[in-house]
Amino acid sequence: MSITSKNPEAECEVEQGCAAIAQIIEPRPHDLGGFTVRRCLPVRQQRSIGPWIFFDEMGAAEFAPGSGVNVRPHPHINLATVTYLFDGEILHRDSLGSYQPITPGDINLMVAGKGIVHSERERAEVTNQVHRLHGLQLWMALPEADEETEPAFYHYPAATIPGGLIDGVPVRVLIGEAYGLSSPVKTFYQTLYLEATLQAGQSLQLPVAPERGLYLVSGQLNLQDSQLKARQLAVLGPTEGVVITATKPSRIALIGGEAISKRYMEWNFASSQKQRIEQAKLDWQQGRFPKVPGDEEEFIPLPV
Repeated sequence: MSITSKNPEAECEVEQGCAAIAQIIEPRPHDLGGFTVRRCLPVRQQRSIGPWIFFDEMGAAEFAPGSGVNVRPHPHINLATVTYLFDGEILHRDSLGSYQPITPGDINLMVAGKGIVHSERERAEVTNQVHRLHGLQLWMALPEADEETEPAFYHYPAATIPGGLIDGVPVRVLIGEAYGLSSPVKTFYQTLYLEATLQAGQSLQLPVAPERGLYLVSGQLNLQDSQLKARQLAVLGPTEGVVITATKPSRIALIGGEAISKRYMEWNFASSQKQRIEQAKLDWQQGRFPKVPGDEEEFIPLPV
């Protein structure tokens, strides 16, 4: 997705939690016209969790025939985007010539590197009927040595993502390694991204990572001696043996990994060098980014 303003930092409410919880972030929803986005990262109090520098929940939304997701071409540099859907479909196209419908359970990894342009729309057969969309989109920083790598696109179908029952809880390891499961998705840092669905009364011990964030997509759960409500992001401390227990049927996403150096962010750009962002802004204004084959006519202007 494209950030809709120059400042990517969302407003949020921050609560203090137990010893296992450094803070709880409660993002405020932003209505994009029949489509709600909740931004958890970055916020003023938390710029990143491991290599993750951006975290959006898209929807859940239901669209009437003729309406839906329609994000015009826009650029990225020096980062990688990860799209994961619970429901619905998005059509990804980019300046490399990629044309890929994203469906629930797939992982789409787009490495912007020195610069890429993409659009997120829908196939006509999706738009022409009542349809839903619900998912997460994240950005991860690239190591400074890889920020200007050649752009690339990787699609991992749902069937290639490992999963299993951990103490009776269905878990999928989307990126990284946990519970003896190893994802095939390409990484640049030590990275963790998993999802799990718990029934009321079920418990799950969370894997350890240098930095971790637990997002409750739906439901309600107890995290040690604190309660987490739906659509809250708990920033976890380094405590080992953190256990969550669902008090209602719940879906979680756990992100994390190794700490990164400072990143600057403006609009759809992130880089370790502030001047690199200024150059990218000028390049976009002057039409120096490549176009998206099959989607060359429209674009999102640089916010002023």
